Order: sequence, then structure tokens, then C-alpha cells
Amino acid sequence: MSKREKSPEGSQGETPLDLSHLRRQSRTALELAVVAMAPSEIIDPLAVAAGLLEAIVELPPNSPPVLTLLPQLVQRARAALDKWQRWEGEHLAKLKA
Repeated sequence: MSKREKSPEGSQGETPLDLSHLRRQSRTALELAVVAMAPSEIIDPLAVAAGLLEAIVELPPNSPPVLTLLPQLVQRARAALDKWQRWEGEHLAKLKA
């Protein structure tokens, strides 16, 4: 399977490369949110998404836990990243003002 080929375990047509990027983005956002002392409403969803994405990587792609958890996990991770990006943007705007 090529890196851009669609995989059966992905949500909404996610490729393994897409999932790798999502995992990395979640982990980086979590680190930045902790350093920025973001509220727990921002940090907690990022921590859950980053942790579950890390665990999923260790499992076979077609295993029942991956097939069951991955679709909702991708949505949760994206929602957590969106919330972080909004908070970060608002927080940075206040610091510049």
C-alpha cells in the first residue's frame, strides 16, 4: 500500500500518513497548550486525543479496537485541535493588544 492509498482503518478516507500527521499535530498542540497554561477545557481533549492516537499506532490497523475507536477519535482530535487554535488565536490577540 502506498502512503497516499486509502486504508480501511481510516475515518472519512484517512490515509496512514493523514493519521500520522494528526497524531503529531495533537501531540504538539498539547505541548503548546500546557506551556501556554491553557485551561483544562483545552488541554484535556488534546491529551485524550494525543494519548489515544499514540496507542492506536501500536495496534494492527485492522484490529477491532482500531476499527471501533478510530472514526470517532479522528473527529475528537480535529475538534480538540480546532478549539485549541481558536483559543490560541484569541489569547495571542489579547497579548498583542
